[in-house]
Amino acid sequence: MSFITILLIAIGLSMDSLAVSISGGICMKPFCIKKSLKMALTMGIFQGGMTWLGWAMGIHFSNYITDFDHWIALSYLGGKMVYESFKEEDSHLITFSSRMLFTLGVATSIDALAVGVSMAFLKTGIWFPASVIAFTTFFLSFSGVICGFRFGKIKGLKVELLGGLILIVIGVKILIEHTLLD
Repeated sequence: MSFITILLIAIGLSMDSLAVSISGGICMKPFCIKKSLKMALTMGIFQGGMTWLGWAMGIHFSNYITDFDHWIALSYLGGKMVYESFKEEDSHLITFSSRMLFTLGVATSIDALAVGVSMAFLKTGIWFPASVIAFTTFFLSFSGVICGFRFGKIKGLKVELLGGLILIVIGVKILIEHTLLD
């Protein structure tokens, strides 16, 4: 898997974390670098960790479902994210407690678990992709907190839609590669 593909997957997976981080920045009064780093680190660790966990799980049962292949998971997740991007968002204040950040970390990284399973189907090594996903999520989440704090609500920004579209494009790309090149 090329670096560009891994980076695009990382960006797509980071969109939920970015959206949550922007919301966190909007709720943060006054700005606190420690809270910002704590949120970004939590998001990055969960995205990378769940990718690894999905890969570990997928290695054990990939032989049973390779006929369904991994492009289905990516396309499904992308479609789900696109669909959810059109739903009305609930306005919940985000706290920066460890419990709240743990919950947000798990909630935003479920898609990474499925991507990890997909990577197991590809027989891809996991350490480099999981690290890229973790770092990208950390960077985007930290940037999101800062943007959310400085600029308030960014009207019209549909980060979940963008993330979903990226995953769909990657899923279609993998499908085409496997059907035309096999």
